[in-house]
Amino acid sequence: MSDQIFLVGLSGSGKSTVGRLLADRLGWSFVDSDTLIEKTAGRSIPAIFSEEGEAAFRKLEGRALARATRSSEVVVATGGGAPTHDAGRQILADGFTVWLAVSPAIAAERLAAQPTDEPRPLLAGDPRERLESLLESRRDDYARADASIEVDGLTAEQVCDQIVRLWEGDGSGDGDAIPGVAATVTTPGASYPIVVREGALADLGDFCTRVGLSGRAFVLTDTGSGPLFAATALDSLRAAGFQAADMAIPAGEEHKTLATAQTVYDWLLGERVERSDFLVCLGGGVVTDLGGFAAATVLRGIPFVHVPTTLLGMVDAAIGGKTGVDHAIGKNLVGAFAQPRLVLTDPALLATLPPRHLHGGLAELVKHGFILDEELVQLLEARAGDPAALATEELIARSTAIKARVVSEDEREAGARTLLNYGHTIGHGIEAAAGFSGYLHGEAVAIGMHAAGRIACETGLLPAAALERQQSLLRACGLPERAEGVDREAVVTAMRSDKKVRAGEISWVLLERIGQAAVYRDVPETAVEAALDAVLA
Repeated sequence: MSDQIFLVGLSGSGKSTVGRLLADRLGWSFVDSDTLIEKTAGRSIPAIFSEEGEAAFRKLEGRALARATRSSEVVVATGGGAPTHDAGRQILADGFTVWLAVSPAIAAERLAAQPTDEPRPLLAGDPRERLESLLESRRDDYARADASIEVDGLTAEQVCDQIVRLWEGDGSGDGDAIPGVAATVTTPGASYPIVVREGALADLGDFCTRVGLSGRAFVLTDTGSGPLFAATALDSLRAAGFQAADMAIPAGEEHKTLATAQTVYDWLLGERVERSDFLVCLGGGVVTDLGGFAAATVLRGIPFVHVPTTLLGMVDAAIGGKTGVDHAIGKNLVGAFAQPRLVLTDPALLATLPPRHLHGGLAELVKHGFILDEELVQLLEARAGDPAALATEELIARSTAIKARVVSEDEREAGARTLLNYGHTIGHGIEAAAGFSGYLHGEAVAIGMHAAGRIACETGLLPAAALERQQSLLRACGLPERAEGVDREAVVTAMRSDKKVRAGEISWVLLERIGQAAVYRDVPETAVEAALDAVLA
């Protein structure tokens, strides 16, 4: 267990305030590296930047950090750029480092409430824009920390509590505190691990402790998953010292509505939930989407953890922070972006999944290969015909890493993340036209991928042989190629109400080859009509 704790993060993340509280709690000394630099140099930091430049300041920062760590049992609040240079990284590597992850908007608000005689040298102009730019450039450096805490909405005392729990559970500060991490999502406002490990559900409480969660645990599940897994989840949480309670909502996409979300609000508020408590979303895509939405909005946001119990949830719905509910007009039209603190995936849970639902989940796993990873497609083809052999820890972890990488690059679907919508434009239209009950999400997406492949062929982007290769794999996964008994006009209406429509124009994700996709507009209507003819019986 390290006897030196470093707090890193943007200006406005609360490093100094939390650091003092933490030092008092532990009975250690406290050092603010910026204050130490100013005391040693006899000048303010803005003056140093103005007279000598940033490079000279970084040298002083390295010396200050070295001086601060000459003694043991010290908490150091570092400057925002400390992890960005070699001297700083070398010193931080010897202690236990915690990233206080604050959103640029919140950081700007906090800094505005702290008037200063001299402007901060790296925040000239619009502080929020500068903070966003700094976070983007430093994100990988901050992500090297041994642990991270999303501090928006937390008091300094709550952040301090979480750091103590993380530090006590770390052991050596070597960065391996969380076993089984397949990928890490790192966005401007959050960083969290995705664990993929057989038997992980039994260790849920331990994992929640490791990511710094505290307070009470509220487990949201559904009538399908609850009888199978809720007891294990509750036992694990209680064994880790959490008070825990559970609630089940009706299973099925038709229940992913505001009315169901209202029942979740009623439960949480009736239990007097507090912002220091957290929600565990234990179930498939409906539970993760709706539960995440409820957590993101109750009390203006409480922490939440995803524990997906379906393949669809494991490789798609639980990753990336898209939360929401359906509307009569279309799928997922009401929601918010909110990132979980942890995604805990236990492939052993799939043994209880009905074959149809397992097949449906394969659609999203296969999709990741089609758009970004031909080698994954080859691995799936080699095991085609045996869905159980496709839903393994190895392939789930690989698919998870693909989505985590895309989400980290583009949290709010402004660029690369749009590619993840391959097959979803017509797929979502089919789901809405069928009243969210006729087709599973993965089944509808598989049909949508067939349609998108047809459009790519019609427009000359994709060879016919590549389309047949796609369809051959989808068939081997037990997925449909056509929708029966679905009203065509209802599908088209839902497509035009999709979230991704811009100025009335549909954006299409189309394959250029297996493993490479791109977004296209101005797709000829004749190509779309031909594709609809092919997939709507």
